[in-house]
Amino acid sequence: MTLLVKICGLTTPEALDAAIAAGADMAGLVVFPPSPRHLDPADGRALAARAKGRLQTVALTVDADDALLDEIVAALDPDMLQLHGKETPERVAAVKARFGRPVVKALAIAEAADLARVPAYAAVADRVLFDARPPKGATRPGGLGQAFDWTLLAGLDAGLPYMLSGGLGPDNVAEALRITRAPAVDVSSGVERAPGDKDPQKIVDFVRAARAAAAAAPAQPDRAALPLP
Repeated sequence: MTLLVKICGLTTPEALDAAIAAGADMAGLVVFPPSPRHLDPADGRALAARAKGRLQTVALTVDADDALLDEIVAALDPDMLQLHGKETPERVAAVKARFGRPVVKALAIAEAADLARVPAYAAVADRVLFDARPPKGATRPGGLGQAFDWTLLAGLDAGLPYMLSGGLGPDNVAEALRITRAPAVDVSSGVERAPGDKDPQKIVDFVRAARAAAAAAPAQPDRAALPLP
């Protein structure tokens, strides 16, 4: 099983270097002011440059307009864009066409019915990311440390590579992978000391646990181990 690991919400060179040293594949840079992991595009420029060529960078936004996305792409030059809001399939297609970069679309999951939206997004996105549905009244859609029922994804053929997120950490990522056989995992709050403050040792522990679980898993069909576009 080929597994991709993304450490999201990196805000400092120390956290980025820890992700690189641990062997992560992707670094998530959040541009969304309500998040404790928010990076102003201008402030994130040096961090994105530090990551270039060492791991893939993912710029995460929430319902961003074209002007903000223009600013993000100019400053961060990300390898891909992650849309974590209420973007429609049409909006995903428009962003991909405008910026010519792979697009990851996050989908909130709480029950089996939520998976009905997958085919529409699979037709236009390069990946989908399954995250827990935020509680009512939440001010942001992710990074809340909540998991959903992973059995909903057991045996899922999403039609494209997907990522598992929401409430993952060093202590439960192996179980999440055992149940879902996900081809990629994404962690943020699960490797922090406090919101927005990454713990280098937890990053190491998470990557190590995820890699060990993937190595021990039975072989997957090719569709579940497609490389990142």
